[in-house]
Amino acid sequence: MTLYELALQPFINYGFMRRALAACAALSVGGAPLGVFLVLRRMTLVGDAMSHAILPGVSIAFLVFGLSLEAMTIGGLIAGLLVALAAGAITHLTQLKEDASFTGTYLLSLAIGVLIISIHGNSIDLMHVLFGNVLAVDKQSLILITSIASLSALALAALYRSLIIECFDPGFMQAVGGRGAWVHHAFLVLLVFNLVAAFQALGTMMSLGLMILPAISARFWSKNIDATLGLSILFAFGAAYLGLLLSYHLGLPSGPSIVLTGGVIYILSIFFGRHGSIIVRFLPRKHYAN
Repeated sequence: MTLYELALQPFINYGFMRRALAACAALSVGGAPLGVFLVLRRMTLVGDAMSHAILPGVSIAFLVFGLSLEAMTIGGLIAGLLVALAAGAITHLTQLKEDASFTGTYLLSLAIGVLIISIHGNSIDLMHVLFGNVLAVDKQSLILITSIASLSALALAALYRSLIIECFDPGFMQAVGGRGAWVHHAFLVLLVFNLVAAFQALGTMMSLGLMILPAISARFWSKNIDATLGLSILFAFGAAYLGLLLSYHLGLPSGPSIVLTGGVIYILSIFFGRHGSIIVRFLPRKHYAN
C-alpha cells in the first residue's frame, strides 16, 4: 500500500470521509481552545458533566421528531443550559461547591436521558445518541457544526483577555465591576453550544474527548497560552485525521478511534512533553532547556 492510498485516498474518493474530516476540523477549532480554558480553570469535570447534561433534551427530541437535526440541537441546547442554570443556582443558594453541584445535576440528567431512550427507544437508538457516528455527518450537520465553531471562535476572541484574567485572578474581575460572573456564564454557554455541535458527530459520550485530551496534551509542550491554544487545535485535528484513517483501514468505530488517538497523543505528551513530563522530571533538565 502506497502512502497516497494510506493517507489521502480515503478522503479523496469518499465524500463521507471528507465531511467527517471537515466536521472534526471545525470541532477542533471551536472546541479545543475551550478545552484549554477548562484545564486552566480546573473545570474538566464540569465539562464532562455538561457533555452528559444535554442527553435528556436530545433524547426527547430524538423520540418525538426522529433524526431531526434542528429538533435534537434545540433539545440539547435547552437541556444543557437548564442544567448549567440549575447547578449555578444550587451553588449560589447552598454551601455546595460548583463541581459538586454540576456532578449531582449531570448524574440526574444522564439517568433521565438514558431512561427515556431505554423505555421508548431501543439499543440502536441509545448507541446512536451516546456515541454518534461522525461518518454519517451530512451537509446540513456540517453547516451547523462549522457555524457553531466559527461563532465560538469569534466569541472566544472577544472574551479572550477577560477569560485569561478570570482564570488567574478572579478577584480582580470582581473588583473592576463584577464582570467575573458574566464572563463565567458566557464561557459555560459557549461550552454548551460546542458540546451540542460535537454531539452531532461523536455523541454525548465521546464529544468531550476531542475537546479535553488535546488541551491537556498541549499543556505538556508549552507554557505560553497562545501557543497552547494553537497546539490544542493541531493535536485535535491530528487525532481526528489519524483516527478516521484507522477507522477506515481497520474497520473500527470512528468516534472511539478518534478519541483513542487523542489518548495516544496524551500519553506521549505525559512521557515526552517539554514541560512537566516524566522524561523532564527524571532526566537532567539541561537537555530539555528552551
